[in-house]
Amino acid sequence: MAGHSKWANIQHRKGAQDKKRAVLFARLSKEITIASKLGGPDPDGNPRLRLAIKNARGESMPKDNIQRAVDKGQGGGGDAYEDVRYEGFGPGGVGVIVEASTDNRNRAASEIRTAFSKNGGNLGETGSVSFGFENVGEIVYPPEAGDEMSVMEAAIEAGATDVESDDQGHYIYTEREDLMEVAGQLDEAFKDVEARSTKLIWKPQNTVPVEGDPADTLMKLLDVLDELDDVQNVYDNSELSESEIERLAG
Repeated sequence: MAGHSKWANIQHRKGAQDKKRAVLFARLSKEITIASKLGGPDPDGNPRLRLAIKNARGESMPKDNIQRAVDKGQGGGGDAYEDVRYEGFGPGGVGVIVEASTDNRNRAASEIRTAFSKNGGNLGETGSVSFGFENVGEIVYPPEAGDEMSVMEAAIEAGATDVESDDQGHYIYTEREDLMEVAGQLDEAFKDVEARSTKLIWKPQNTVPVEGDPADTLMKLLDVLDELDDVQNVYDNSELSESEIERLAG
């Protein structure tokens, strides 16, 4: 699953999109609520909330849903969430990074450890996998933003470090500290097109080829992790050939 969208493409082609969208909306709402609770309800003075709302809009979340999530964060009381990162290895030695926001660290660790152990992997120590990844900014635009060359020119002018494009869209990378500045300039460059997502990600520096049974088990592991309530993001460094992607998506 080299790059940004291989697993997403497989999941999309396998269907079950209503369920996936419900999970996505729940995740986006949770991030908005946490950001509102921690930094206040005004996006202009709360960068985390501003980013969370931007991502929700990019996924066409209704305005009422967004406002309810903001209000929930201001409701007083409620759960106290903390951000936790877990690292482990999947089938074939593939490195996997899991980001979670949880109100119960023991529960999250137990569920994530079980997901690894039941699907050909094992949970490792913090740092055992992330050293092989870069923590960078990623801004994703749909194909409607323009052709590959025009998007690349706009992105580089805005301060991006790299751009990758395919038939699913454009993936613009930035230094960690430059994400919001580059995103703001691209908002101006692509006024009529909303970014699908703007966030910090773990981008693999090298990839691990995987195919056959290990690839099947890896996809199951990633899917199980992605459906856990505490999990916000899952990253890995697997590399799948086009023929393997076709087989898995069948």
